[in-house]
Amino acid sequence: MANVNQTFKWSLVGVMIVGTVAAGSGTDLHGQDEVSPEIELRNDLLDILDEEQLHSALAGVHVQYAETGEELFSHQSHTSLAPASGQKLLVGATALDVLGPDFTFETGVYTDGDLEGNELHGNVYVKGGGDPTMLPDDYEQFAQTLREAGIEQIHGDIIADDSYFDDRRLSLDLSWANQRGHVGAQVSALSVAPEATLISDLALDRYNTGSIYVEVHPGEEVGDAADIRVTPESDYFTIDNQMTTVEEGGDRALTSWDRAHGTNDIHFEGTIPVGANPFTQYVSIWEPTELVLNLFYDGLGAENIEVHGELVLGETPEDAEQLASRQSMTLEQLMIPFMKFSQNNHSEHLTKTLGKVVEDEGSWDAGLSVVEDYLDSAGVDMDVVQLRDGSGMSHLNAIPAEQMTQLLSHVQTEDWYEVFYDSLPVAGEPDHYVGGTLRTRMVDTAAEGNVTAKTGSLTSKSSLSGYVTDADGHELIFAMLFNNYKGSSPTSVENEIAVRLAEYSAEGDGGDDDSSPIRNVKPAEDVTLRAGESVKVSFEGEPGLEAAFSIRVPLFTRSAPPTEVMMREAEEGVYEGYWTATNNLSVDGAQIEILAVNDEGVEFRDVAEGRITIQR
Repeated sequence: MANVNQTFKWSLVGVMIVGTVAAGSGTDLHGQDEVSPEIELRNDLLDILDEEQLHSALAGVHVQYAETGEELFSHQSHTSLAPASGQKLLVGATALDVLGPDFTFETGVYTDGDLEGNELHGNVYVKGGGDPTMLPDDYEQFAQTLREAGIEQIHGDIIADDSYFDDRRLSLDLSWANQRGHVGAQVSALSVAPEATLISDLALDRYNTGSIYVEVHPGEEVGDAADIRVTPESDYFTIDNQMTTVEEGGDRALTSWDRAHGTNDIHFEGTIPVGANPFTQYVSIWEPTELVLNLFYDGLGAENIEVHGELVLGETPEDAEQLASRQSMTLEQLMIPFMKFSQNNHSEHLTKTLGKVVEDEGSWDAGLSVVEDYLDSAGVDMDVVQLRDGSGMSHLNAIPAEQMTQLLSHVQTEDWYEVFYDSLPVAGEPDHYVGGTLRTRMVDTAAEGNVTAKTGSLTSKSSLSGYVTDADGHELIFAMLFNNYKGSSPTSVENEIAVRLAEYSAEGDGGDDDSSPIRNVKPAEDVTLRAGESVKVSFEGEPGLEAAFSIRVPLFTRSAPPTEVMMREAEEGVYEGYWTATNNLSVDGAQIEILAVNDEGVEFRDVAEGRITIQR
């Protein structure tokens, strides 16, 4: 009969020894060079995770079957980690559930005055409703509508009303460095996105709300200032052009660019060769509400409507008369640019809108409270989840991988799930509106066109969470979160894991076996130990088994418990063993895994419900 101790050392060493993964094929219980598919998968995933870049980092990975919820792989999946833009999964699901796929935003133009002939005597209000897809042309259309109504003069002020949201423009933890670009654009209920396709055939309508789009082209001759093109055009901002055209083949370098904090003074400096491709950059605008005010005023001028008043901020009177309005695309349609392109501002707009619709308060606090309520109803353990913004830009957002898969599992029961699923980027699909942020990843692999998932990326934070179908046709739900690594994002690790899941097959040895003799595994609840304290591990099964248990500690923990502890048959069919914590060990949420071998040499495995935490 095979030695369970020897087998356990081989099959689980990758899970339990610090930074070590089983190498070679090993020998199974029958002396053959093969192992069960599940153990092979586990060893492969641990091998992938044994990346030098991650040795001092935190990695949380969880994989489960979509149909049954059965766990296939877990590695530090209980540890709360920052998901970066994976946060948008939480907000997107909540928005679909609370607002509904048919929800639209409304932006309108109102007046408190009277029309006498072609003269409007009173103020004109442009009132925002949180729409992140308003384009400059939409405000021009408002001006045209007023002209078509016969208005040629306005004797009153033009007032921008963004009171649908509070006046807090930036989320709590947004870094200073990110505030100049569209990823950290200010949030206003009355905003505008640049229509980049107006100046570039290669640009996409990403609806980068609260920003402008800039292209820097070379001049005609060496020494010329670069040709800077921008949309929308407005006097509300200025661009200091310190870009110089150099000889063909010369240095193409954007030395610096910035928007001075608290201003709309934008600066570009560098060199660009004759005939070179342009630099492109989205730049956030300080106080986008006032940019809208200026664009609408310019639109009125283009329609030859004279304004005898000031441009100011204010609130629309309740009894004001509506002159024009625009309904946005539906939330179902918005989910495509929002999720495919990972639009931060869309997520923040949706977060504040949730607060406004549910609690009549368009703030982050109110909106995140609504998100928390939905996650709680979805079975997510909110005791281990922290929400600080809607987009994932905060490094203090936190969710364990196993709670992310819980959410992704729950949404499959919702009637809007297809809308949610279709909004996720698809690996290797070249169309921007299909592949999104995954369009260049996992090309020519089993994951291409298969992995459908949300990406996340911040400095030292990366994630990938979603769905993949394995080689047997079973859908898997996965979440992987990486924090505190140095250097570039570990997307290669994410890709390898996703591809391995797409290739996985449970057919053959090691498949599900309902005749497992392991029952009633204890501890069934979490246990906290200090040095010198012991935990009893036990299970019930058929008589005559050889058994051992092992403590599955998080990979790369500096100190690790022994590889395995042999168990004795204390009484017929009852097996037990003890493990004692040492004073050089600190572990949070380690799993206990049991391996038993019967007289025919068949192995059976199970994991205790209770986890072990060891405090120094």
